[in-house]
Amino acid sequence: MAIFVQETGPADAPAVVLLHGVGTSGWMWTKQVSALAGDLRVLVPDLPGHGRSNTLPWISIADTARQVADEIAIRAPGGKAHVVGLSLGGYVAACLAATYPEVVRGTIVSGVNVLPFPNPGRLRLMGTLVAPVMKWGPVLRANARALNVPAADLDGYQSAARATNRQAFRRVSDEALSFRLPDEAGQSPCPVLAVAGENEHDLTKRSLTAIAAAFPHGRARLAPGVGHAWNGERPELFTAMIRAVVEGGGLPEELRPVGTD
Repeated sequence: MAIFVQETGPADAPAVVLLHGVGTSGWMWTKQVSALAGDLRVLVPDLPGHGRSNTLPWISIADTARQVADEIAIRAPGGKAHVVGLSLGGYVAACLAATYPEVVRGTIVSGVNVLPFPNPGRLRLMGTLVAPVMKWGPVLRANARALNVPAADLDGYQSAARATNRQAFRRVSDEALSFRLPDEAGQSPCPVLAVAGENEHDLTKRSLTAIAAAFPHGRARLAPGVGHAWNGERPELFTAMIRAVVEGGGLPEELRPVGTD
């Protein structure tokens, strides 16, 4: 059984794939879909264990990248697309750029950590404890506050979170703690833009230069004044960034270069 993919926009237009974070679904891209689908083919998968793919088991980031690559080959014009991922979607997008560059025109990865976490055992324990109550109202509201989910989007966020398979939540949370970029990144011809919100965890911000350096055509940017889920905090800026990458133009000036880029 294949993952669910929402398709909008002209069938023959350049394709953009939007990959969501853990504990939500393709719903989180509503604002970007509305802004992009007038002249781009927009493909929005629900990843295994999430949304309308919640009956599919989560196996791994690498396996999910394979499934997304298969969908791009089938659904995108010419079998290639630009791929945008945030949080979990960013890990999948980075894996796609490294291991399936033949289906990827360019990649944006946001909110991805590739550096060792301190006390990973304690973080795994916390993930195990949170999983059974992850759909409880107070927990959802606390997570929404931590992610700066706008009040107008709270109901949609909670509905998407409640559709998440608990097994997927536990396995994704555990896998993200030890994620490292595939060795193939060093030979990938795919352009990669690594981005993080200015208010994100320090490890995520420090990972920007590591991700950009791992890919021959990598660059890094910092989005000012926003946190992890900044596609909802600053939808116009996030969408402008996507358009710039798809169209090959200059990135929005608000995005600050990181490292030597």
